[in-house]
Amino acid sequence: MTDTVKRDAIVCFGEALIDFLALPALVGQPRHFVEFAGGAPANVSAAVARLGGNARFVGMLGVDMFGEFLMSQLRAFGVDTRFAVHTGEARTALAFVSLDEEGERSFSFYRPPAADLLFRVEHFRSEAFADAAVMHVCSNSLTEADIAQTTVAGMRMAREHGALVSMDLNLRPSLWPEGFDAAPRLWEALAEADIIKLCRSEADFLIRRAGHHNAMLQRLWQGQARLVLITDGGKPIRWHTRAGVGEVPAFRVPVVDTTAAGDAFVGALLQRLVTRGVTADGFDAWLADESAIADALRHAAAGGALAATKHGAFAAMPSDEDLETLLRTTP
Repeated sequence: MTDTVKRDAIVCFGEALIDFLALPALVGQPRHFVEFAGGAPANVSAAVARLGGNARFVGMLGVDMFGEFLMSQLRAFGVDTRFAVHTGEARTALAFVSLDEEGERSFSFYRPPAADLLFRVEHFRSEAFADAAVMHVCSNSLTEADIAQTTVAGMRMAREHGALVSMDLNLRPSLWPEGFDAAPRLWEALAEADIIKLCRSEADFLIRRAGHHNAMLQRLWQGQARLVLITDGGKPIRWHTRAGVGEVPAFRVPVVDTTAAGDAFVGALLQRLVTRGVTADGFDAWLADESAIADALRHAAAGGALAATKHGAFAAMPSDEDLETLLRTTP
């Protein structure tokens, strides 16, 4: 039977948290932190919504002032929060973020315990995937056994409903138990993703575990992966499919804060796929067109670059107009 459902929703699952960003202290004054809505999957949902997409956030928030703030911010951006749930058993996670002179960030997390880690398989509702074009996750919801099992189950559920599955590794070693080998859980989740986004250090981590670059790719191809992307700051974006490889230049911009640049990159990429009518059934045909890949990655690169020019996560996400202006004015 032909699927007549309009598949345009981008479902983002995982953590939403508060980024307390350290701003430069005035002479003689103490350092101060400013509250921003954040959390990688939540950031992607905000990025999609800012670009005019049908963004949906699925996750668990604490019944506290920070959970209320995040919910209000998601809704203010136009994100569908009907499938987010709340708990009084743990607080909303916090992250304190400091920036170096180049805008590169370092994190100090207050998690676990955290509300987002308490989401379980039974909290998923099938209606959340009924019109889903893509489900997106990252590894921050793999750091404990129960939430890891939930994440993988959600990825499989999305696929069963006809959605593509996207994963940004977004590896944060400080979130994992000391001495714990994260690799087996990472490989298990990566095996469920059609689209995989890695930064250079994350690719290097997987390459070390696999033995060499080609071995890493071969292991990913053994799963569902069909498009692997490797970003490296201002250097070209490297893409791999099962049949080809290529590069797309990054945009050079004055960098202020890289906190959510990767999430803006993913949001712009996924929204471009949806606007171009790419579905799970047509994904392989789309991948056969290298110009289509380059077009999508150029949009993604523009989104990431623009986000890096502003402070914050949600607050840094570019609008569709911002994106089109950069694409139009940059050869």
